[in-house]
Amino acid sequence: MRLKNKVSIITGASSGIGYSTAKLFAKEGAKVVLAARRKNRLEALAKEIRGDGGEVLIVAADVTKKEDCERVVAEAVAAFGTIDILVNNAGMADKHIPITRCSDDWWDTIILTDQSSVFYITKAALKHMEERKQGSIVNISSVGGVFGSAGIAYSAAKSAVLGLTKNIAIQFAGTGIRCNAVCPGWTTTELTSPENMMSFDKEFADICAKHMNSSLPPTSPEDQANAILFLASEEAKAITGQVLLVDNGATL
Repeated sequence: MRLKNKVSIITGASSGIGYSTAKLFAKEGAKVVLAARRKNRLEALAKEIRGDGGEVLIVAADVTKKEDCERVVAEAVAAFGTIDILVNNAGMADKHIPITRCSDDWWDTIILTDQSSVFYITKAALKHMEERKQGSIVNISSVGGVFGSAGIAYSAAKSAVLGLTKNIAIQFAGTGIRCNAVCPGWTTTELTSPENMMSFDKEFADICAKHMNSSLPPTSPEDQANAILFLASEEAKAITGQVLLVDNGATL
């Protein structure tokens, strides 16, 4: 029960890493606030969590919209009184599209989803964390954000998330508020399903693959959830501003 009675917001909770993190956090005693666009999926997950005795609130929201981010935070505080943990997991893959084939609209969509959403909801949550001088923020970036080994928009957005992470950690160092990042490597989720991979830019994906060890097995959403749990928990109370790669060694 490493998160007993902690109030945790998890964005992008309807599938993949967010889904696994929500289930793990609830198992560890957290009161979980699940945010995503697909309400039906959130309801199914909430039913599972409640069936196991967990406390859960679902908020259907589009985190690319500032007002929706503020509403998620407001509803979490109204339901549970505070916010202890924020996991910024919501995001979308950009299909390995390189700069020469990236449209302005596609760039804007990825930046809004993978970068601006983190700014919006973190700013809203910090207002409540500052009042109590306590909180843990875990941002989900990517090995693509570290090494640039993804599409141009995704690499730029996920790299920016690392900058946000370190900047926030500097501001609040020593105050009881921490901010860290997890960088997943290739992880088996809906985003990396064979069907979705059909729409990826194969030429640039193959180029990027040359810069990592693609022969190693992919990670699972549970692998990523375990890393997120550690950074969110009191076990990591002395850790802030750090970037944890979880990739089975593919980028070594």
